[in-house]
Amino acid sequence: MSEITVTAHPDRLTKVTSILVTQSRPTDEKSPYFELARKYDIKVDFRPFIEIEGVPYKEFRKQKINVLEHTAIIFTSRNAIDHFFRICKEARIEVPADMKYFCITEQTSNYLQKYIVIRKRKIFTGTKTAAELLELIKKHKTEKFLFPCSDKRTNDIPGFMGTNDLHLTEAVMYETISSDLSDLEEVTYDILAFFSPSGITSLKHNFPDFKQNKTRIAAFGPTTAKAVTEAGLILDIQAPLPNAPSMTGALELYIKKANGF
Repeated sequence: MSEITVTAHPDRLTKVTSILVTQSRPTDEKSPYFELARKYDIKVDFRPFIEIEGVPYKEFRKQKINVLEHTAIIFTSRNAIDHFFRICKEARIEVPADMKYFCITEQTSNYLQKYIVIRKRKIFTGTKTAAELLELIKKHKTEKFLFPCSDKRTNDIPGFMGTNDLHLTEAVMYETISSDLSDLEEVTYDILAFFSPSGITSLKHNFPDFKQNKTRIAAFGPTTAKAVTEAGLILDIQAPLPNAPSMTGALELYIKKANGF
């Protein structure tokens, strides 16, 4: 992979003065996004393009899933944790102390302490990717796994579990919907940074006549990058990169090049 993924059109590599990050504003004032804004004197705004809505318990029951038939839970996000324990509370289910938890990152596993005493539970943690988590799962082939997820999810985990003949039940406990972005109709940014295919769906839903023009698009992860190109848009910045594992790192490489640093 090249040092930085940039469109083949040289005329698109123009100065960057503003970025819209399609996520919530970080609560940590030491966030690298704020450092990026200060360092290069650019405007960085935040606006979630998608919202999460919990599936009502009455609707969840139609899936005919018995949580207590499972011996392990796979968590890939905080949303999954929140809605799993919400459903359990509404169903008056007490999760057994010997339940095993498989979390995609340490940040996700730490979030479990909002609901359980984690030092007393069996928790297995990946580092950053689904692939690393799946290697852990493979060592526990006899478990019956429950996968709380959104109505829109990647196929990494279900595909892997099927290929390796592991027991998996998908439980749709929350839904991803497009945010109302009508107030942004007359606003333009030099870069739009996306983190999921759902963000691209929201863009097209809110602005069906969207013209990219000189707006650069950054995408995190291969599925998001694919969604950009499938939507007929130009992908200018792709993350992660070998020398920039984060979105902010990839943005900085691009800004240095575009702004002549």
